[in-house]
Amino acid sequence: MRTSTLGLIVGLVLGLAGAFGGFGAFVLVAVLGAIGFAVGSVLDGQLDVTSYLPGADRTRR
Repeated sequence: MRTSTLGLIVGLVLGLAGAFGGFGAFVLVAVLGAIGFAVGSVLDGQLDVTSYLPGADRTRR
C-alpha cells in the first residue's frame, strides 16, 4: 500500500472520529494509530527498538 493511500485512510478515520465522537475520540484514535504504526514498523523490521530494551547492551553467548 502506498504511503499516500495509507495517509488518506488515516485522515478519513481521524475525521470520522472527530465528527462523531468529539475531540476525545479524535485524540484516542490518533494515539492508538501511532502505537499501531510503531508496532507494525517493528514487525516489518523498519524500526529497531533493541537499544530501548533491557539487556540490550549484553552480547549473546
